[in-house]
Amino acid sequence: MSHNLLKGKRGLIFGALNESSIAWKVAELAHEEGATFVLTNTPVAMRMGTIDELAARTGSFVIPADATNVADLERLVKEGMEKLGGKFDFVLHSIGMSPNVRKGRTYDDLDYDYLDKTLDISAISFHKILQVCWKLDAINEWGSVLALSYIAAQRTLYGYNDMADAKALLESIARSFGYIYGRERQVRINTISQSPTMTTAGSGVMGFDALLDFADRMSPLGNASADECASFCVTMFSDLTRKITMQNLFHDGGFSNMGMSNRAMAVYNKNLEECKDCK
Repeated sequence: MSHNLLKGKRGLIFGALNESSIAWKVAELAHEEGATFVLTNTPVAMRMGTIDELAARTGSFVIPADATNVADLERLVKEGMEKLGGKFDFVLHSIGMSPNVRKGRTYDDLDYDYLDKTLDISAISFHKILQVCWKLDAINEWGSVLALSYIAAQRTLYGYNDMADAKALLESIARSFGYIYGRERQVRINTISQSPTMTTAGSGVMGFDALLDFADRMSPLGNASADECASFCVTMFSDLTRKITMQNLFHDGGFSNMGMSNRAMAVYNKNLEECKDCK
């Protein structure tokens, strides 16, 4: 049931690829809540995914752009404002990719050219988006910007690799730009640290199925789904959260505050003997 939380608001959504994408779920719910928006992804990703179907379903506009390319972003923002008839009220950065993860390079054997690409795509692109929007004055007062993060920014999780470094940088950018945007233009900038979620990007992480199960057993409320994350994002885009900024908001069923749960301990004890030599 719609509550018209985003009635009359205009947005820009990065990263919708297919129905498993969190950005896709956000777009569907934002549409239900009354928003109009632009969907964007790289031309290559758009050929792989089904973003045109989403656009048709939500009455949104599709503008291809490489979020690591400033000229592309300038064109995207200008054209987006023209199509929507004004500045943006919300922006979602749902972008992440590591060539090292895709190529199976472990953290003690990183390819540094790949690392540069990981950081540029997964974190620095967020700074580029914010800087372009800042210089073009593209976000309305009391607008809301979100980027999707993960607890690996604060804690070491096996297999997450250089994406952990990217998420740490992403969260730092939100704080640094959040201060400037809040002070000068009353725009709030936050990151959401989501439960492990079976998206196209997430499924490429080594041991992801086990990580998903472990997090679910550890979390008192269980893992947060992509649909639940979309609900949180829409709430953060709405006027109900005007004074929340520069925060990394954990949306993980309580995982971030847990040490050991009863369910996880039961599995650990059951397999203790056969795993006693595991490192």
